[in-house]
Amino acid sequence: MKKVIVSERTLRDARLASGLVIFIFIAMHMLNHAVGLISVETADHFRRPFLALWRNPIATVLLYGSLLIHFLLVLRAIYIRRNFVMPKSEAAQIVLGLMIPLLLIPHIVGTRVANELFNYRDTYAAVVTQLWISSPVNGVQQSAVLVIAWLHGCIGLHFWLRYRTWYGWASPWLLVLAIMLPVLALLGFSEMGRTIQSPMGIGRGYPGGYYDPTAPLPLSMVQLATIRMWAYGIFAVSLVALLLFRFYRQLRERADRIAVRYPDGQVVHVPRGFSILEASRLGGVPHYAACGGKGQCSTCRVQVVSAEGNLPAIGTLEQRTLIRIKPEPGVRLACQLRPTGNLTVAPLLVAMPDTMVPANSQEISPGRERDIAVLFCDLRNFTTLTESRLPFDIVFLLNRYFAVVGHAVEDTGGQLDKFIGDGAMALFGINSTPEEGCRQALEAAHLIIAGIEELNVELAKDFSTQLQIAIGIHTGHAVVGTLGYGRVKNMTAIGDTVNVASRLESVAKQFNVPLVISEPVARLSGVDLTGMETHEVSLRGRELSLNVFIPVSQTNAASA
Repeated sequence: MKKVIVSERTLRDARLASGLVIFIFIAMHMLNHAVGLISVETADHFRRPFLALWRNPIATVLLYGSLLIHFLLVLRAIYIRRNFVMPKSEAAQIVLGLMIPLLLIPHIVGTRVANELFNYRDTYAAVVTQLWISSPVNGVQQSAVLVIAWLHGCIGLHFWLRYRTWYGWASPWLLVLAIMLPVLALLGFSEMGRTIQSPMGIGRGYPGGYYDPTAPLPLSMVQLATIRMWAYGIFAVSLVALLLFRFYRQLRERADRIAVRYPDGQVVHVPRGFSILEASRLGGVPHYAACGGKGQCSTCRVQVVSAEGNLPAIGTLEQRTLIRIKPEPGVRLACQLRPTGNLTVAPLLVAMPDTMVPANSQEISPGRERDIAVLFCDLRNFTTLTESRLPFDIVFLLNRYFAVVGHAVEDTGGQLDKFIGDGAMALFGINSTPEEGCRQALEAAHLIIAGIEELNVELAKDFSTQLQIAIGIHTGHAVVGTLGYGRVKNMTAIGDTVNVASRLESVAKQFNVPLVISEPVARLSGVDLTGMETHEVSLRGRELSLNVFIPVSQTNAASA
């Protein structure tokens, strides 16, 4: 296995940690700007603890070290990328990452550097006067970098948090905060500028406008301009050096190319060292990669049909992912496999070409493995009921039944997955623990059974047939993600756990009872098993039998 000095995981952690430091600084800085809506004096008052925090030696090293690390990692990301065929979100991250330091240079030099070298008091009155009155173009530029840096950070946080269980319900509130904070900051800056510029402004007590006795002298301004030019020069040299290194690498690789063949006969020639995923993107071959090619999922996996020479050894990141899916021999992750010779591969999860994907149907959640509880319910003997009733009566009954199920699931914190005929599927524990999910599913089953009994009493005069429910609940691993096509997409779950829950609903019909739960559900929920029968049942499609618990009556089922 090839040894590396710094692993990809370490670099990702460094990028995340440095990004969080910068993001916290920007958020606090914008909050300070927003206070300017009250007054300039109030903004300067809240500026003191802000400076006490961020201008002490430790925080200074932390902040500017984070800026340097983040910039260097952006340069590295550009260098290691073999081509610039990438999703728009990744392109936006790279472009914004390059724009931020370029636009920040004049602000850092004009405030922090001037303060350190010439004891310049970079108060809000002084800085806003300079940006709003003396150099409004520079003021627009600094407003733009504030928004760009915030947008860059929000995109990064979204990609970091999007698979967290709580992110689904928290994201609308976070979006509101992400929009409000920069808007309030810009309004605060604007209000302070208008206040200082107005005849009643705090600076009008001085002849000719606001005057700051600590402002740098002309000679000092020349020195600051020199520092600023040096900073621009270092930035430019870094980019030029990066492009030269890339160009030199391309010249070397052009004479050392390999061929990647696909099952449809397409051949993509790429330089040695390209990953299979990069080859697919470069050649326009549809290739699914839910995590964006970071080795965190297995959706880009390929079957290596044939290869010239030995394949590179499996790295730690790739091995960790492959262990989870237990693939057949010869299966590798396309984003991690960088072949050194010609080879033929077959993508195992074939993505749709972009031309087949409808507009506005971007994937919300490509899938994440979670421990959840799954509830299936179905009406027994419903086919017999439909044969003796008008279709409009059946529609009425189904809507009343669906309302009972829907309210029960939502009231207990679950999520309705789908209705299939007279059946329904619901998920529990997506945003909580498996234990809580099992308790929620059992409570929902209680409410469904009670609701069906009330519905039978209500409709007894009009419908002679009594509705009878069958419910199965199981818990375990499942892949939860967005499935569908176009606008017809919804969050759902797939996996053996879902199949077992469906089979348990059939077991409930076989035993003529309203509820059957698996042993894992009983164990995790801590339900009282008194009055329940236990059976070992064989389920279709499973080699091992499963212990289940069955209430002996409607009353016991409701008390579960």
